[in-house]
Amino acid sequence: MGVNVSVLAIDAGNSKTDVALIGEDGTVLSSARGGGFQPPVVGAEAALDVLAGLVGQALAMAGERIDGVEHVSACLANVDLPVEEAELTAAVVGRDWGRTVEIRNDTFAILRAGVDEPRGVAVVCGAGINCVGMLPDGRTARFPAIGRISGDWGGGGGLAEEAMWFAARAEDGRGGPTELARALPAHFGLDSMYALIEALHLGRIDAERRHELAPVLFATAREGDPVAVGLVERLAAEVVAMASVALGRLDLLDVPAPVVLGGGVMAARHPQLDAKIAELLAERAPKAVIRVVTEPPVLGAALLGLDRTGAPEPVHRRLRAQYS
Repeated sequence: MGVNVSVLAIDAGNSKTDVALIGEDGTVLSSARGGGFQPPVVGAEAALDVLAGLVGQALAMAGERIDGVEHVSACLANVDLPVEEAELTAAVVGRDWGRTVEIRNDTFAILRAGVDEPRGVAVVCGAGINCVGMLPDGRTARFPAIGRISGDWGGGGGLAEEAMWFAARAEDGRGGPTELARALPAHFGLDSMYALIEALHLGRIDAERRHELAPVLFATAREGDPVAVGLVERLAAEVVAMASVALGRLDLLDVPAPVVLGGGVMAARHPQLDAKIAELLAERAPKAVIRVVTEPPVLGAALLGLDRTGAPEPVHRRLRAQYS
């Protein structure tokens, strides 16, 4: 007898993708991991080809004949607008991976991984920043989150850019002093901001390495540098602004509700950032309960799939226990 897969869960970030096959009882039947999902760089079909390879690996690794997949729950990076979700849903339906398909932005996976029911708000701060919220009745809150043109500020990339701006101006005299002018180039073994700017501009340092400057910023803030402290506090204010607006849209400001924090910047648990977020959130949403998610986002994608298929609570618990 073959195995019926209840959920094909996909969490596809910019740098890596996780796929998991979930049985009807909540058991993880198999999993696969591969490269990132970047349709803006390679095109939608080529990006889906990467996912297809991983789906094939997971099906092959299941070790038994698969009768079929009931539902595909895919949480994908670079899918920021509802129109993009609709387009990719149609494309995945065409791939015939499962009987039903739901595509969401990958921030929803982090939120669902961090809550016991589909209720609450998540702010993800990794390379960029994003925020979503959801309720069990299907209502959601979200932001476009496609950069400065949609009002975004923050994330590791934004912090690095701001730190560079202040440090460059401190060195050449256009701005006030900051220890960042020494600390940022020193991270790359250079002795000046001019040397760092030149190295980045000419490609001697890969542009992708700029994200390494965010931890340098936090370390400089811990030493009390006013400019660095100001940037950390600005990020905290941005996190709280997004969270509180999303809570308000879902009528969760005045009731206990989880605010899940995820992404590399949050997972690093910088004490100044954590403390400022807690302070500001207590002012704007005093009943909010902060949690930093540690579970893998593919768990969230799988739980969203189980929500969609109407799986009973013991199935949810069994699945979560395998990722604890």
